[in-house]
Amino acid sequence: MAAFGPDARTLCGEWTVRDLAAHLVIRERRPDTAPGILIPQLESYTEGVRRKAAARPFQELLDEVRDGPPLWSPLWAVDSLVNTTEMFVHHEDVRRGSPGWEPRTLDPADEGKLWSTVRKMGRMSYRKAAVQVTLATPDGERVTVHKSGAGEVVLTGAPSELLLHAFGRDEVEIEMSGSPADVESIRQLDRSV
Repeated sequence: MAAFGPDARTLCGEWTVRDLAAHLVIRERRPDTAPGILIPQLESYTEGVRRKAAARPFQELLDEVRDGPPLWSPLWAVDSLVNTTEMFVHHEDVRRGSPGWEPRTLDPADEGKLWSTVRKMGRMSYRKAAVQVTLATPDGERVTVHKSGAGEVVLTGAPSELLLHAFGRDEVEIEMSGSPADVESIRQLDRSV
């Protein structure tokens, strides 16, 4: 975020880096805004709080993102459990929001953590698929995360790339195999959680 600056584009719709930093800050420091992430009727409240946070000096936002959740935050006790994925995805949202991005090479232990996550959350991400969806890594690990219909699409890539795809990002390096119609149905699938 510091390297790209507050006004850089991200993969989070119209949000800039500043907007994304504000989202992360209120997520950890304003538990009263959490319902607005999932309940449409409360979305405007959450968005208002986020916009107010985004108006603060950018360096303050970055410092709070770096600090992580404060001791009083409900997320403090589960920081590494919930923030590993959140911070990875949003880090990539910033990196991949600009042209010329390349996938990063992650430590195998980090890829292992992300594989564990995508194996579980893939069930939710691909729940609307009309075909069976199988995730596969280049080293041969596989998991079927959704069973439906007669066809199958196999998504192959590093766990980090598969996780980003499961989170609805299209700026990924994965291979999709299956019939052209089935692959296209996965390309068009709403993968929001």
